[in-house]
Amino acid sequence: MAYFRDNIAQAEGYVPGFQPARADVVKLNTNENPYPPSPKVLEAVVAVDGEMLRRYPPVLADPFRTAAAEVLEVPSDHILCTNGGDDLLTICFRAFCDEHRPVAYPTPTYSLYAVLANLQNCPAVEVPFESEDWLDALAGASAALTVVCNPNAPTTHRVDPANLAALAGRIEGVLLIDEAYVDFADGDCLQLARDFENVILLRSLSKGYSLAGLRFGFGIAQPKLIEGLIKVKDSYNVDAVAIAAATAAIRDQAYFRANVQRIRAERTRLTAALRDLGLEVPDSQTNFVWARSPKAPARSLHQNLAEQDVYVRYFDRPGLDDRLRITIGTPEQNDRLLAVLQELLAG
Repeated sequence: MAYFRDNIAQAEGYVPGFQPARADVVKLNTNENPYPPSPKVLEAVVAVDGEMLRRYPPVLADPFRTAAAEVLEVPSDHILCTNGGDDLLTICFRAFCDEHRPVAYPTPTYSLYAVLANLQNCPAVEVPFESEDWLDALAGASAALTVVCNPNAPTTHRVDPANLAALAGRIEGVLLIDEAYVDFADGDCLQLARDFENVILLRSLSKGYSLAGLRFGFGIAQPKLIEGLIKVKDSYNVDAVAIAAATAAIRDQAYFRANVQRIRAERTRLTAALRDLGLEVPDSQTNFVWARSPKAPARSLHQNLAEQDVYVRYFDRPGLDDRLRITIGTPEQNDRLLAVLQELLAG
């Protein structure tokens, strides 16, 4: 007998971005924040004592729920803390989907959705973003779970919340709005979680709060959904150190806003500079840009950049393989990227 279920044995699995072993490289391939977290986060980590580590952490991460509720102006029972945003995605797929209960999402988008659908052995209805009736197609998919990444990865665009509100009102299942990159956008869908009982928002502390290494995310939804998701999550899915650090991070809104503004300003500069080099770059609502060069194939640019210790993300898949996803780095990192690109495109 085979050890694994057929869908597991045949699955390719999610492929994370390359992690260079050296630190002295320009790493713009995994959408990490180029700046350190708030100093208050480090203070909170240092303050963790042996007693906190000896005991199990609060089951629902109540210190963070309280802090996030104050910042976001929602009741604390509307918040579910998770081990990164991906943990919330996994919980939702386990809670809502099976072989008779499909998931639907527009494409291209975050590739983990397809992986989770395969692992859960549920049908996946993929609707092209470029089709004029993609919202109608999602509404008509009869999916138990509909997922919209907003702002979207990797295309960097944002869907108007009014359109997602209309979608939430048309479907019978759950609408999960993945707002992992919302910190860098011009608006969010928080009001939808207040207005609709079938909407879940995904938030992450990996991007705007510089805590990718910590693994902390959370969902926002009305209590009926939160209570059901609690049944599915691991018993202690976020640890004591993560709770302390994440709580300190979300309380330091001044540091967070200043950091985000630096990245948004650098995003504007980098976008203009890439366009000056002849690349096609749409306006971005994320902490990365989605760039295409008419002068050179994306695959070769990706390889040539890596040979000079500049790492960006390349997706070797139809519909994505003509572009590079480039994380917004520090001004110095971005300048190095631009200098190497100028050499490559001039050659």
